[in-house]
Amino acid sequence: MIIYCICLAAVSLVAFLCYGADKARAKKGAWRIPEKVLLLLSFFGGAAGGLLGMLLFRHKTRHWYFWAVNILGLAWQAAVLVLLFMYA
Repeated sequence: MIIYCICLAAVSLVAFLCYGADKARAKKGAWRIPEKVLLLLSFFGGAAGGLLGMLLFRHKTRHWYFWAVNILGLAWQAAVLVLLFMYA
């Protein structure tokens, strides 16, 4: 369970940093991080960081699919955490 929490925290940190970097690049008109990368990071372990990045940087908040992927990712990540807590 500890390893799972560490992995979630690490991927969430990477997702958060990517959302921030993409927002900064968007302001400068520079090369952007592909949406697919942001969505995959959020869904596969980084939903907490993705949601925090969306809200803090006000980035990708108008796209419904970013909300959906982050909320679904957060739901399955929390469910796995609950199951690990119950059976560990």
